[in-house]
Amino acid sequence: MISPDPMQQRDLVGYGETLPDPRWPGGARIAVNFNLNVEGGGESSLANGDAGSEAMLTDIGVPAYPGQRAPLTESVFEYGSRRGVWRLLELFDRFDVKVSVLGVVRALEQHPALARAFVARGHEVVSHGYRWIDYMAVPEAEERAHIRLAVERLTELTGSRPLGWMTGRPGPNTRRLLAEAGGFLYDRDSLADELPYWVRLPQGPHLVIPYSYETNDNRFNENSGFATASHFFEYLRDAFDVMYREGEAGSPRLLSIGLHDRLIGRPGRVLGLERLLAHMRGHEGVWFCRGIDVARHWHASFPP
Repeated sequence: MISPDPMQQRDLVGYGETLPDPRWPGGARIAVNFNLNVEGGGESSLANGDAGSEAMLTDIGVPAYPGQRAPLTESVFEYGSRRGVWRLLELFDRFDVKVSVLGVVRALEQHPALARAFVARGHEVVSHGYRWIDYMAVPEAEERAHIRLAVERLTELTGSRPLGWMTGRPGPNTRRLLAEAGGFLYDRDSLADELPYWVRLPQGPHLVIPYSYETNDNRFNENSGFATASHFFEYLRDAFDVMYREGEAGSPRLLSIGLHDRLIGRPGRVLGLERLLAHMRGHEGVWFCRGIDVARHWHASFPP
């Protein structure tokens, strides 16, 4: 029975002091999951029927404008799907790394060829929601409709139903609505851990694979954390090295890395990702995985 006490519904303990051995395939010492966010065309704009323009992760310091379109902001998102994403796909091809594409469905509707390219290259397309908006204040009925629409349209665009979900800015109803919709093997709307974990919902057990806003190129946004490619490389390299060392000591983890086509896809930044991939490829026992690979492994090896 799920407790009605909101604090009792939170889990601040997790796995505790001793983590389980995730038994990554091949005895890997670390699992590395790259997540490429594709959001351009799904962001807030008057063109999408919204009350104002987008203000989050635009990278140029232009504020939201109520009741007005913001051409410069829109062009930042357009850069991601016009140029940045292709640079990143070429780089992942070169290092033979498959990723999870967190695709906003409204964005992919504007660029169906891109959705097909992800599938052709063997990347997983995760539903990043129908729209790239903050769902904290979205009415439950509207969010439910968006989930249904996202599944339907992404299935049409990619040829298969999405099995993973990440809203990015979820609301209090999001996970319950996903469970009610059914058909998902996992969601990514958590920053709580470095291993997957099960949660209990009224509909039954549900798998959560944690994401990260910290090992993430969003810290390039307006130079709020990373100013250069070297900053990105050094920070992510250090995170990898620490977790690799922990894996060697018998406690393998999952390193989840977030990327955005309009951020890391810039020529002055992408070299940091290239150096990171080369560094990781120089180590044995690294499992480069998609979210769906982790989910299937966890369902099979650690059922609820």
